Amino acid sequence: MAEQRKIAYLSMEIGLEEDVPTYSGGLGILAGDTLRSAADLEIPLLAVSLLHRKGYFFQRLDDQGRQTEEPVHWPINDFVEELPERASIALEGRTVRLRAWRYQVTGITGFAIPVYLLDADLPENAPGDRRLTDFLYGGDSVYRISQEAILGIGGVRMLRALGYNAIEKFHMNEGHSSFLTLELLEERLRQAGRAEVTEEDLDAVRRMCVFTTHTPVPSGHDKFPPELVLRLIGKESVLKRQDIFCIDGQVNMTHIGLNLSHFINGVAKRHTEVSRSLFPNYDISSITNGVHAATWVARPMAELFDHHIPGWRQDNFSLRYAMSIPRQEIWNAHLAAKRELVHFVNQETNAGMDADVMTLGFARRITAYKRPALIFWSIDRLKRIAAEIGPFQIVYAGKAHPRDQHGKELIEFIYQSKAKLADDVRIAYLGNYGIGTGRLLAAGVDLWLNTPKPPLEASGTSGMKAAVNGVPSLSILDGWWIEGCIEGVTGWSIGDGQRAIESGEQRARDAFSFYDQLEKVVLPMFYKDRWGYINIMRQAIALNGSFFNTQRMMQEYALKAYFR
Repeated sequence: MAEQRKIAYLSMEIGLEEDVPTYSGGLGILAGDTLRSAADLEIPLLAVSLLHRKGYFFQRLDDQGRQTEEPVHWPINDFVEELPERASIALEGRTVRLRAWRYQVTGITGFAIPVYLLDADLPENAPGDRRLTDFLYGGDSVYRISQEAILGIGGVRMLRALGYNAIEKFHMNEGHSSFLTLELLEERLRQAGRAEVTEEDLDAVRRMCVFTTHTPVPSGHDKFPPELVLRLIGKESVLKRQDIFCIDGQVNMTHIGLNLSHFINGVAKRHTEVSRSLFPNYDISSITNGVHAATWVARPMAELFDHHIPGWRQDNFSLRYAMSIPRQEIWNAHLAAKRELVHFVNQETNAGMDADVMTLGFARRITAYKRPALIFWSIDRLKRIAAEIGPFQIVYAGKAHPRDQHGKELIEFIYQSKAKLADDVRIAYLGNYGIGTGRLLAAGVDLWLNTPKPPLEASGTSGMKAAVNGVPSLSILDGWWIEGCIEGVTGWSIGDGQRAIESGEQRARDAFSFYDQLEKVVLPMFYKDRWGYINIMRQAIALNGSFFNTQRMMQEYALKAYFR
């Protein structure tokens, strides 16, 4: 069985299911959807990540929107199976032993993708080393380098221990796993009995590696001092190639992935353009992200598709036939999903939301460049729109990174805005955003919002989840929405999509573009031309849901990266 797997997919986070906290946000959710579609398509792939016993964090919000974090507690043995094989890596000269826990992602034909979650919590390890796989994106640089060495170097060694000696491609999902290239190079050195890396070695590793970059934000690219990396993991024989592993005097994980991969891609057409400008000396292709349609389509909508488009799970492209589904049936299915969301929101927040009122949704990681509070630029304008055009309500969700103080302050600002609008626009904020809440939100709102500062949105998949449920977007023209937005057909745009200058004037222009669209186009259509609005919903499914899915995405990876 081991020899049948040809592709190894390594990612620091993977969203497997709601109660397995091995993800923080979009990167992990995408990884989980990637594996689900790989299983559906029977691609001979396996995955490696870390166990994350304490997760990312459990978010608590007080009545002022102040975020506090707690470790996640989850029953590991209920979800994963411990394997007997062991591997080890050296950190600062200490041997750190690793075990693997297996989770199976099963596709629609019964084909299973094994996911191996690495765990350093073994009694033979030093107390500090036992905690190295506990927290996702936790700790200082020493902790991060150690985790990335466990994922990349330890990941390759564990696969060898498990009998996977015929892997042809290693897919690095972001730079966190780029240290795997060091292990592949050292394998060649050991086999050849040499101490120096040659160009032939580098070319051989390149042929085995695929690299996906996900962020145009500088903070998203891990960089470490070379002396710290050498102290922790050694590898002098490999790391002496500064041209391959370092840039601007730092070991750069993205740079490693770029230099040692034969196929590199961005995750949307705009993001690829930005990546090419950031890394001008590399051939960077484009594969736009998607979502696993069967995972994110709400039950009422799935039943509707089953009736009108049998086989849609096997062939997501057939969702284009949603154009023939009667509008009333589309609306009835959507209303069932909306009532479920409204019930959940009222139960969790006592917001008093009404299923008859137009509902907007915003759920992302809360950080400055995503501008979650943009729509509150003018509280008075929001009040006037609600009073004169029609009522609307907003559901928010999202976590700020524990060290992102500005992100935490943005959540507090949303709470303050909620209080100012209390008599005019109902606003709810759902805590501890995850897969379950995401499913409810993407299907149950009437309109999806996304307001990043262009061009800093790599792709974004939340609006894709909404689209497969017939929920149109009102969003900034960035990331995937540049490709998915047909104005007035699949949804609506905010602003002109040009690179934003971080200024009050730019934010004001985007905010007032949002107000104009809501006041003059979206709300009037929702309340006065319901059939017209349902047409937009139906077109969102047929045009965007049928294309922006991981089934199409994985077919592109197979053709462009895995089997060539």
